[in-house]
Amino acid sequence: MRLGEDGWLEGARHVVSPNRDARPRGELVSLLVVHAISLPPGEYGGPAIEDLFNNCLDCDAHPWYAQLRGLRVSAHFLVRRDGEVVQFVETGARAWHAGASRWRGRERCNDFSIGVELEGTDDTRFADVQYAALCELLRALRARLPLTDLAAHSDLAPLRKTDPGAQFDWPRLLASLSA
Repeated sequence: MRLGEDGWLEGARHVVSPNRDARPRGELVSLLVVHAISLPPGEYGGPAIEDLFNNCLDCDAHPWYAQLRGLRVSAHFLVRRDGEVVQFVETGARAWHAGASRWRGRERCNDFSIGVELEGTDDTRFADVQYAALCELLRALRARLPLTDLAAHSDLAPLRKTDPGAQFDWPRLLASLSA
């Protein structure tokens, strides 16, 4: 994988989301936020995540989707259970992934972060190929961006979010990055 000058990752499938806007002028991207998502919860594969990030999720297709009606969210990247990396927003733009958030005294984490969703839940293990893809993605991002911090979504919004959850193996990721 290689991040192009245009902010798009070579080797990823691109599905452009409208849920994005410009970062504040001069803002450096220093934080990568790890999330977890599955739609509906605990079910993997299928188009629902991509549909959500593109405002075309059929909220009548599953009872759980009703709470997502009108929601406008995205992430820069999604790492599927099979290791496929999908990119929705170029890294130079702000994806709408962290919501009301705070990291090391700074509010509005979307302004200075990259959001990576892992297809999964808080209470299930992530797949080996997801860790491998996430590590490769992080290396590609670090080669071009001044990323200095990694955090869980739950670290940024602890009263509101729990992902990626206790099943996410931070020591494994960090060891892979330093290898």
